[in-house]
Amino acid sequence: MTPPTLQNKVFLLLLALVTIAFGAILWQFHGAVFWGVILAILFAPLHRKLLRRMPRRHNLAALCTLGLCLIVVILPMTAITVSLAQEATLIYERMRSGQLNFGLYLQQVIAALPTWAANLLDRLNLTTVGELQQKFSSVAVQASQFIAAQALSIGQNTLQFIVSFGIMLYLLFFLLRDGSSLALRIGQATPLDETHKRQLVSKFTTVIRATVKGNIVVAASQGALGGLIFWILGIQGPVLWGVSMAFLSLLPAVGAGLIWVPVAIYFLATGAVWQGVVLTAFGVGVIGLVDNVLRPILVGKDTKMPDYVVLISTLGGMALFGLTGFVIGPVIAALFIASWDLFSPGTHNETT
Repeated sequence: MTPPTLQNKVFLLLLALVTIAFGAILWQFHGAVFWGVILAILFAPLHRKLLRRMPRRHNLAALCTLGLCLIVVILPMTAITVSLAQEATLIYERMRSGQLNFGLYLQQVIAALPTWAANLLDRLNLTTVGELQQKFSSVAVQASQFIAAQALSIGQNTLQFIVSFGIMLYLLFFLLRDGSSLALRIGQATPLDETHKRQLVSKFTTVIRATVKGNIVVAASQGALGGLIFWILGIQGPVLWGVSMAFLSLLPAVGAGLIWVPVAIYFLATGAVWQGVVLTAFGVGVIGLVDNVLRPILVGKDTKMPDYVVLISTLGGMALFGLTGFVIGPVIAALFIASWDLFSPGTHNETT
């Protein structure tokens, strides 16, 4: 007879191997699976409300929730992506043709500086306009090339995008319909204490709410407001700049100011005083306050991670997982902190 200990080891090895193999199979569509799970968690309360109104129609409730998800989230995001690709390509073409010259704008700003500021830049060897203009233009061209390349890549991988999109919708439907029973089975299979299971589930849902409903809503609000003021002031590419501000607002300490502050400085330096004053006042008084107003309401102070953790996890997540990483990174970081928060009190109690 095979000893029970050996049987357990073989079974655990088999379990690990098949889990890794299944993960490798899903990895090709990890973005679709990830967003299917995230959207299912976010729309689960709405699905439960619909299910209470139609308790025996699980398929219909899931379909209605899926339809609302399409209307509220997916279709607007698709429209923004199309507009973003069009504007990025247009700006790149204008830069290549010389119609849009960021180096010239920089030269105008330097020429409008007061004497003391010009002397300071001269002491720092930053007034060599030709060299500085060339560097600035090079950076701008590289950035626009990257954006245009990403837009072209989306167009070339249309089939893969459609397949991933279909998988996400298909998975989202079944997660909405069978999510409760699936979560129950996962909970039963997890070899942890029931109290710890409940705490981890609570922490996980809070983390999803904090990173998605909180950070993304704040970022979308700041991006929308930034794009709106750019459109009002007649700045070309408001969708592109609005999306850029939305992504940058995910990074603490820097945020959307990296976009609107240089534009405001350019307006003030080139004599467009009212545009510069309006943009500065709107940036400080509206865009800058969105985070302070919305984040405590949507997230709550107890779940807010330190700014340096958000910054590192966001950049690391995007480097590792691509665009989806700006959500995956903070989620992993928050779960790491939550897990150690659960471990620390238990360790403290055992040692005392």
